[in-house]
Amino acid sequence: MNEFVYIFLLSLLPTFEGRYAIVYGIAKGYPLWETLLTASLGVLLLSLTLPLFLPLIDVVMVTLEKTFLGKVAEMYLKYVQRVRKKAHPYVEKWGFYGLIIFVAVPLPGTGIWTGSLAAYIFGMGNRKTIPALILGGLLSMMITLIPSLGFRFLV
Repeated sequence: MNEFVYIFLLSLLPTFEGRYAIVYGIAKGYPLWETLLTASLGVLLLSLTLPLFLPLIDVVMVTLEKTFLGKVAEMYLKYVQRVRKKAHPYVEKWGFYGLIIFVAVPLPGTGIWTGSLAAYIFGMGNRKTIPALILGGLLSMMITLIPSLGFRFLV
């Protein structure tokens, strides 16, 4: 399989996303610009699709609540509560800019997946959410790129 397919698939995973897909590509010695482009495509795809599909997840979870998969729905609801608590100060205080900052911080639990869920929970419209996710995701990639390049030159 093409190495850039791996980078693209990694850039779609929750908490991993484009920021750590870049680290993977650089560590494997893949060409920098192609790695950046591939990871950026993953960020773009997530930023465009997640805000559109989140309402469907709620419909599924409500349906699952009354089935034998009620535990899955319960886990989802707990995750939603944790996201509300974690992202609320950013979204409430700064809205669009807070979402950018929240997504840009390259730590597990912050990123496009969590940011899009937070924006959905707090009722940010897609016109604000999608650009904030794209900018935050790209900023996060830049933040992780700099130390990754330093690591590359040390090895």
